[in-house]
Amino acid sequence: MTLVHLRSATTSFVAVTDGDALPVVLHWGARLPETIGESEILAATRAVVPHSSTDQPLVRRLVPLPVDGWRLRPALSGSYADGTHFAPRFTAATVESDDRHLRVVANDRGTGLRLESAYTLHADGLLEIATEVTNDGPGVFLLSSCESSLPIPVEVTEVLDLTGRWCRERSPQRLTLPMGSWMRESRHGRTGHDAPLALCVGDPGFGFRSGRVWAIHLGWSGDSRVYAERSPGGFAQVGAGELVAPGEVILAPGQAYTAPPLFAAFSDRGLDGISAAFHGFVRSRATHPSAPRKVLLNTWEAVYFDHRLEVLTDLADKAADAGIERFVLDDGWFGGRRNDGRGLGDWYVSPEVWPDGLTPLIEHVRSRGMDFGLWVEPEMANPDSDLVREHPEWLLAVPGRDPLLWRRQQVVDLANPDCFAHILDRLDAILRDNDIAFLKWDHNRDLIDAAHEGRPAVRVQTLALYALLDELRRRHPEVEIETCASGGGRVDLGVLARTDRLWASDTIDALERQQINLWTSLVVPPELIGSHIGGPHSHTTGRHASFALRAASAVFWHMGVEWNVATLDDAELAMLRTAITWHQAHRELLHSGEVVRLDTPGRRLVAHGVVARDGAEAVFSVARLATDVGETRELLRLDALDPQGRYAVSPAFLGEVPTVQQLTWPEWVDHPGAEVSGAVLMEVGLSLPNLHPEQAILIHLRRV
Repeated sequence: MTLVHLRSATTSFVAVTDGDALPVVLHWGARLPETIGESEILAATRAVVPHSSTDQPLVRRLVPLPVDGWRLRPALSGSYADGTHFAPRFTAATVESDDRHLRVVANDRGTGLRLESAYTLHADGLLEIATEVTNDGPGVFLLSSCESSLPIPVEVTEVLDLTGRWCRERSPQRLTLPMGSWMRESRHGRTGHDAPLALCVGDPGFGFRSGRVWAIHLGWSGDSRVYAERSPGGFAQVGAGELVAPGEVILAPGQAYTAPPLFAAFSDRGLDGISAAFHGFVRSRATHPSAPRKVLLNTWEAVYFDHRLEVLTDLADKAADAGIERFVLDDGWFGGRRNDGRGLGDWYVSPEVWPDGLTPLIEHVRSRGMDFGLWVEPEMANPDSDLVREHPEWLLAVPGRDPLLWRRQQVVDLANPDCFAHILDRLDAILRDNDIAFLKWDHNRDLIDAAHEGRPAVRVQTLALYALLDELRRRHPEVEIETCASGGGRVDLGVLARTDRLWASDTIDALERQQINLWTSLVVPPELIGSHIGGPHSHTTGRHASFALRAASAVFWHMGVEWNVATLDDAELAMLRTAITWHQAHRELLHSGEVVRLDTPGRRLVAHGVVARDGAEAVFSVARLATDVGETRELLRLDALDPQGRYAVSPAFLGEVPTVQQLTWPEWVDHPGAEVSGAVLMEVGLSLPNLHPEQAILIHLRRV
C-alpha cells in the first residue's frame, strides 16, 4: 500500500492504494500533520466486520461501485444496449500523486470502459474532482450516470442547502439527515432559481462562524443531481453529477464522456470557511476580473422599451453626473422588439428605433466618460420573429410538436451547427461594429421537451452554450459578460468560468436582496454578484424602501443602478453620488477581503462585512428586517479582526442617515473615530443603534 495525502492550509484528503483495485479513501476533512504515516492511519481507520455483512471489512473506494459491496449511491451506472455489461470492476493502471494532485487511470475488461479521475486540492482548500469515462470496448455503452462523491463522518447530520423561485432565489433550508438520502434534482435545462448552489452537511447547529461543515457544488449549467446520504452500515457521503436523460449519453467505441467538475470544501469554522475556500479558488482563476468593477446603470427599470434617443441621452447625462461608469442598454434595441412578445432572435439593430444605428447613443455615452453595454438573449427566440419564420427547424423541440411557450418564447437549438454559426455571426458583428464593453446575457425560460435530432438535448445545449461563450470571448477578450437567467436562474461555476458577473435576481427590492446576496456569496465572491440601487418603489414586490437600505444592499457587491436617474431632484442625485463615491473609494477592500457573515439568531438582523486580509480595515453592514418583541440593548460581536489591534470605528452614511427609534446614538456614531480594541469588538461587541425596520447602517473600522 502507498499513502496518498493531498493537503492545503486547512484541509487534508487521504487515500491508500490497495493492490490493483481503486484507492481507498480514508479521510477528507481537517488538515492532518505532514508527518502522518501509512501504518498509523491504517491502524486508526481499520474497519471491523459486523454480523450480516461481507466477510471482509467494507471500504470506501475513490469511485464506489456495487462490485465492492457498496450499498449507497454508486458513482457510475449504465450498460450495453442489451442490458449486459452493467457491473464494472475497475483495475488501477496508474496512480500518481503529490501534495496537491491525485490522478488515477483504471480499466474494466468486462465493459471495456476506461476511467480517469483527477483530484486537485487548491491552495485555499477547495477540492476539485474531474472525471472522464472512455469506451475502449467493442460495444455501445449507454451511460446512465457518472457522479463524484466524497465520504463524510456518519455523525454529521444537519443539512443546509438553498432553494427559491423567481425573485426569491437562494433561500436557506435546514433539515436533519435521516438514514437514507436527501436528494435534489434540477430539471430546468439551466441551474434553476431553486438550485441548492451548495449542499452543506455539518455538526448540528453549525452557523456562519462556527461548526464543522462539508460542502459540495457542481460546476454545471444543465440538469443536475446533488445528494447526501447515510446508511445504518456506518457510511455517509455527499455527491453530485449531471442528471442524464434516457439515451442522452451513448458511448460508441472510442467516445468519451467528461463529467462536470465537482467542487468540495471542508471548514472547521462554519460556512464562512466554506466560502473562503470557494472565493479563494474563484479569485485565483486566470479569467477572474482584475480591474476595478465599474459601477453601471441598467436602463430596464428606468425606461423599459422606451428607446428614444433623447430619453436615453438625458438618462446618460444624469448617470454620468452621479459618477456611474458604464451605461447598459437593455431589451428593445433590435429587430421588431417593441414588447416581449416579438422580435427575439433577430439580432440586428432596429432601423425603426435606431435609424442611424446605436452609434449616436454610444458616442454620447462615451463622451460622458462611460463605456457602453448591451442586453442580449441569444439562446431564445419569439415565434413572432424573422428567425423562426425563416428557420423553424432551429428550435429545440421534439419533431412534430412545439414545447410549451414560456414568456412567449422558445429555445433555439445551439447544437445545430447552422443555428450556432448564425447566432455567433450576429453577436460577433454587433461587437465588431459597435464600441461595446459589456454584454448582459439573459436566459428567460426553462428548457421543456428539449430535443436535438430527436434525442434529449439539455447536455448538448449546455455544451454548445459554453462553446459559444468561449468563442465569443476568444474573438472579443475585452468584452465583459454578465450571466442572467430571469435573474438568478443560472448561477454555477460552470457558466462563471466564462462570464464576469452574475445577476443574482430580477428583484432589486433591497430587503429581498439582503438575503439573496448574502447566500449567493456562499460560493460566489462579492465582486461577481451584481446588485443595484433601484427606485424607492420596487417593481417586483411593490415595497417602498429607504435610500439607506437600498444603498447598503448594493455597495458591497458589483454595484449598479436601476433607477430613472433622469427624474431625480438635486437632493436625490447628491445621495446617489455619495453612495457611488463611497463604493469607488472602498471597492478594492470590498472585492478582495474576507467575507464575514455574523450569526444573529433572533435579532431579525442581517449583519455581514468584509475584512482586509491583513486585518487593517473592515466594513460591516447591519440591516434590520423587522422589529423585535423585546426592546433590548444590542451588542454585535464583530469577527475576523486583529485582537491585538485598535480600531477607529465610524459610521458610513451613504447619502442618508437611517431612521432610528432612540433618543441617543452610540458613542462611535456621535464621535466618529472612537477607538476600540479588536479584542473588545470581537468578544464584547459594538453597541448598535435601534434601527427602524427596513433600515441599514454601515460600520467602518480602520486599525490605528
